[in-house]
Amino acid sequence: MKQPENATAFGQADPTDNRKLGEWESKYPDPRAKKEIRLEAGYLAVLLFGTPLLMLVFWLGYPKHLLNISDQKYEAILKYGLAWAAGTFGGTLFDLKWMYHSVARQLWHQDRRLWRVFTPHISGGLAFAVTALIASGVFRIFDLKAMDSHPGVVGLGFLVGYFSDSAIAKLYEVAETLFGTSRSREKHKDFEELDRSPEQSKRS
Repeated sequence: MKQPENATAFGQADPTDNRKLGEWESKYPDPRAKKEIRLEAGYLAVLLFGTPLLMLVFWLGYPKHLLNISDQKYEAILKYGLAWAAGTFGGTLFDLKWMYHSVARQLWHQDRRLWRVFTPHISGGLAFAVTALIASGVFRIFDLKAMDSHPGVVGLGFLVGYFSDSAIAKLYEVAETLFGTSRSREKHKDFEELDRSPEQSKRS
């Protein structure tokens, strides 16, 4: 199939999606493709609505009552649970944004499914790790008191999740500082390029 012009221009660079006026039908004639797109969209929709509900469950203290956890111990569970859920939420929003653009631009394909499935969960794990690093004082980019605020933890987790590629780069710098890793920065950049979505590559 011929690659459409301006295929990698996301956002408002080409709001017509390379379509003519009145051209409304799907560019994916194969019903298998439509089914798989719907399944992936459903999966991301579950994460989109499920992660805020998970944050509400943590905030209301259901795990504390269910497992009979003391207030002091539950405070740590609440902080890092909110960070993980917020990071997953941020990664889900980015994933959804990339998916609807890629479908409209006819760039959706099966081989990037693993990226679409695992991106929100990678974002959640990164948000957890960054929150722990900031709370420990390793990252001195925020006031430590901000980590005592639940909205602060959620906001930070969301930002780390949505901009997870930048978070990975920052963690790499920390690893170099702490452990003196010998891997070259050029190799790291190569891996970053492989991990980026077409939208992120267009911005850089």
